[in-house]
Formats: sequence, structure tokens, C-alpha cells
Amino acid sequence: MKRRKLGNPLALAVMATLWQKPMHPYEIAQTLRRQGKDTSTKIKYGSLYTVVQNLEKHGFVEVTDVERQGNRPERTVYGLTDAGREELTEWLSDLMAVPVKEYPIFETALSLMGALHPDEVVRLLQERLSALEVQVASGRGALEKLSETLPRLFLVEVEYQLHMTAAQAEWVRGFLAEIEESTLPGVDDWRHFHETGELPPEFTAST
Repeated sequence: MKRRKLGNPLALAVMATLWQKPMHPYEIAQTLRRQGKDTSTKIKYGSLYTVVQNLEKHGFVEVTDVERQGNRPERTVYGLTDAGREELTEWLSDLMAVPVKEYPIFETALSLMGALHPDEVVRLLQERLSALEVQVASGRGALEKLSETLPRLFLVEVEYQLHMTAAQAEWVRGFLAEIEESTLPGVDDWRHFHETGELPPEFTAST
């Protein structure tokens, strides 16, 4: 994947917002919030002005107007440049087409869970499953609410998040059953190690 001048996903979100029409930073923030983009992109509204300035520095956005309304401070309106449109198209195309290895922290925890007693893992995964089920229920409610005012085109990322959360809940539910029913290969040795301190030979890396 091509190395980009700006790698902050918020910069991509800002360009996609300005693709709709020129806006001042405060309006960009309002639009991102109204369209639910804060559910899919980590948005620090305090740094949004800096992101806009960096986009301008690299020639991806430009000042198109300066609004003056009564005694209010001036508001600088920014629009997407031709270079910005090209960057937006290329960046989005890369992200849509090219799978990238990500490192979710839950995967890290799963890879290291052997350091915990299997009974403790069961308890912790039960907690996680309960939280995931709440997230799925609230996500469905939020999606229904957003669907009342926004077309599905602007909600596909919310759908995706909901499906991924539901899929994780389903996997955790099945994995829990394997540990509890001792059908997970190696679970008895795992339990034996925590209860005796004796490390089974198959748990050590071969030399």
C-alpha cells in the first residue's frame, strides 16, 4: 500500500466531508457527528483544526471563503482541491481493496491467555460476552434510529461494526463452551500446569 503524506484517518474523513461541499472546520465537525462518522473514526475535535491546516499545507484543501456574521469571529471555509480529490480517491481505493494486517488488542490477549487459569479465562470471557451482547443490542437500536434520518449509504460502517461485534460474540460463546466442556485440545494440560506448575512437553517450543 502506498505511503501517504498524511496517514491520520481523520484527514481522510475531513476530505470526504469536504467532498460534499466546502465547509469551515466547525461545520466539518458538526457534519461528521451528524453523519455518525465518530463511530467509525477516532475523532479528536480539538485536533481537527490542525488536521485541516496540514491538509492545506500539502495542497489537498484550500481556502474558498471567509465568512463574517455580525460580531462573530471570522470563519474560514475550506474546499477540496484537485490534488485533494485525487488523494481521497486513491486513499479510499487502497483501503477498500487491499487487506491490511491489523493488531486488535483482543487478539493479543487471546494469544497470551495461557498465562491465566482456564477457569479465570472462562469468567473473563463470560464478562466479555455479556458486554458484547449489550453492544449488539444497543448497536441495533442506534442503527434503527440513524436509519430514520440517514440513507443506508451513510450507515454501512455501522452495519459492519454491528456484524463484527455479533460475530465476535458468537465466537466467544462457542470458545467458552469448548473450555467449559473440556473439548478444547490441550485444555486439561493447561489446567494441570496452573494447578501443579508442571509444564507439559508439548507446551514448550521444540529445539
